[in-house]
Amino acid sequence: MQFLRRIGLILLWLAAPVVAFAAANKNDPYLVALRGAGNIALVVASIMIVLLVLRRGRWRTIAGKLLVTLWCLTPVLMSAAHLTFELRKHDVLGASAAEARQLGPHFMVGYSSFSEVARLAEQGLIGGVYVTRHNVRGRSVEALRTEIAALQDKRRAAGLPPLVVAADQEGGIVGHLAPPLTKVPALATLAGLAPDEQQAKAEEFGRIHGRELAGLGVNLNLAPVLDLKPPARRNRLDFHTLIGQRAIATDPAVVGTIASAYVRGLEESGVGATLKHFPGIGRVRTDTHHFSANLDAPVAELEATDWLPFREVLSHSRSALMVGHVTLTAVDPDRAASHSKRVVDGIIRDKWGYQGVVMTDDLVMGAIYQNDVCKAVVEAINAGVDLLLVAYDGAQFYRVFVCALDGLRQGRLDAAMLRASATRLERGFPIEQARAGPGAVSLARQD
Repeated sequence: MQFLRRIGLILLWLAAPVVAFAAANKNDPYLVALRGAGNIALVVASIMIVLLVLRRGRWRTIAGKLLVTLWCLTPVLMSAAHLTFELRKHDVLGASAAEARQLGPHFMVGYSSFSEVARLAEQGLIGGVYVTRHNVRGRSVEALRTEIAALQDKRRAAGLPPLVVAADQEGGIVGHLAPPLTKVPALATLAGLAPDEQQAKAEEFGRIHGRELAGLGVNLNLAPVLDLKPPARRNRLDFHTLIGQRAIATDPAVVGTIASAYVRGLEESGVGATLKHFPGIGRVRTDTHHFSANLDAPVAELEATDWLPFREVLSHSRSALMVGHVTLTAVDPDRAASHSKRVVDGIIRDKWGYQGVVMTDDLVMGAIYQNDVCKAVVEAINAGVDLLLVAYDGAQFYRVFVCALDGLRQGRLDAAMLRASATRLERGFPIEQARAGPGAVSLARQD
């Protein structure tokens, strides 16, 4: 029995700093699973442990006092973290109408709470929402359709443009709304077919996705993937990117053919496509969900290979372009492409002449979030990025928006870039079609 008590005491000493760290970082995306009931459980457990230690009289020793103090830190640190979150939230919700009008259209956010995202939508603090697994888990298609329609109704009542409503339906391993929507095979399964069959099947996949998404009120699909399939196995630490399973093919021509047909199918149904993840992550071994990553290939080589599908599909579609969090070292070795002016404005806008909608990959990914996220937000806006995506953990919107808000108030945002981006967003999303109701919304054709 004495041995078990000693083991228990050792475990209490080991657990105390871990629990305190979790409490202090309760708002971190990595700890999203602990929110709500998990946080309450930590606090209750900490209080019970303190009472147990006190009851057994161990607090009389210096070591005992230290142990009690460590376990008392949990509710204190958690309260401090919660206060920080609430202050950020208060700052965001207290933004003026002019600030909301300038910044709000540039943010797309995932959500769990309808009432919370409805308030953001009504105040014009966001320009779009992202729906995924937890929005349909345990619910019917009709429930989500009604919820999206209610959000659009609130926008109309507030005299604001319709929301861009995005989902992530690539097919294969990435189909975040399937079920209840139809599970479609990955586009990579078509690579071995004859060209005519490739196009026919890809267009059919696009129509299936488009028809079902439009029926929900979703008007933008974060697909297709245009990264070239990597010839070698990726790093074993790649738990989430898994581009080898998501990419269509190693041949740029095959990727362009299949992706073009898929996009046609989507657009016929009134849903816009998003080409991702420029400048390409097929060559990158690091998982940007967690780590920074470099793309070291020369620009000339990328133009002749990886970038061919992007340029081809952009040239004859209404697609948006998603920029990933990889650093294109030959162009801008100091920052990820998603917030690099040399990449977004220099290559995509000036060199390619693309004046459509450019969006970031999820800013909650480790490659950005674990670094200087505020710097990335300001630089992305100043680079000419139109939509900043906060998808995985929508609660991080308040932190990200405060970064932009501070940048605006301190004069660090490029006013000309904001105006140009606002024009692209207005041109890229036809209000008249959106107001016609679910299924009638699409991204406008870029000139």
